[in-house]
Amino acid sequence: MQKVGIIGGSGFIGSYITKVFLDKGFEVKVSATDINREDKYQHLMDFAHVDHLYISELNVENKSALKDFVKNCDMVIHSGTPFKLDVQNPITELFDPTIKGTENFLKAIRKTPSVKKAVFIASVAAFNTNFPMPAYGKTPNDTFNETDTPYFSKESNPYAQAKFIAQRTVEKFIKTYPDLDFEITTVSPVMVMGKSLSKRKDSTSTNLQFLFKNKVAPNPFIKMFYKNDVEFAVVAVQDVAESVFKAATKNELHGKNYLLSSESYKVSDITRMLNGQKPINKPKIVYQNTLAKHDLEVAFLSVKKALYKY
Repeated sequence: MQKVGIIGGSGFIGSYITKVFLDKGFEVKVSATDINREDKYQHLMDFAHVDHLYISELNVENKSALKDFVKNCDMVIHSGTPFKLDVQNPITELFDPTIKGTENFLKAIRKTPSVKKAVFIASVAAFNTNFPMPAYGKTPNDTFNETDTPYFSKESNPYAQAKFIAQRTVEKFIKTYPDLDFEITTVSPVMVMGKSLSKRKDSTSTNLQFLFKNKVAPNPFIKMFYKNDVEFAVVAVQDVAESVFKAATKNELHGKNYLLSSESYKVSDITRMLNGQKPINKPKIVYQNTLAKHDLEVAFLSVKKALYKY
């Protein structure tokens, strides 16, 4: 039985990833920042094959704990960077755990002989920190794919900046060590939406869906989305999990970074679909998923199907 370590395996996306690997017959180790907070991971115990699930306490900024977590794993999934749009201290809340955590993770797996595959869950922000707005030099009608020049702005949300820099850290590591004994693959989802597998109240992804569903604007950033009826590229959370599984179990994907996206809709239509109503506007394909479809063999759900199930 192969063993996979999933950092962040009890979060919104991570829970789906954990479920996929358990269903596929893997032994799964999931990290928990505080092992005493059972409410953070208790929902995982309802999954099938839970006898193959192990919970291990981990802080990605703790190098020794990280080294111990990845020990004896055949594959490792890094889904543990914080997703926060409203922070008091970007350095301690976002940049340190995201960037330093990525650096520590790369150092740990390089020294772990058992690891044959590592998958990073980045973000569309690794390609465009201005998301959901177009990258500089592009219009809302332009498409974006993996061959486009990544766009970074210091004016972007700190979360987007941290994810962008973390992905550059991964790319630099791959160039620095061209003869690694394992493959590194990255997936970069756009706005991830769908039904949560837990009842956790601290998920930014599920909270965003609540805001959009009920048209709540707790800050000027969200208010701007409604005022301008901003278009969002959306991907179903289960498609992200399937993409991660394929990226971890398929060979010859070293160094690749896949955009994961379905269609783009105006936020007003996302609100309608979250409430079981039909969208008014036709969707666009802005962030292309051709490469993921080909290499990972993922058939992406339409946004309608993803949100109507919500």
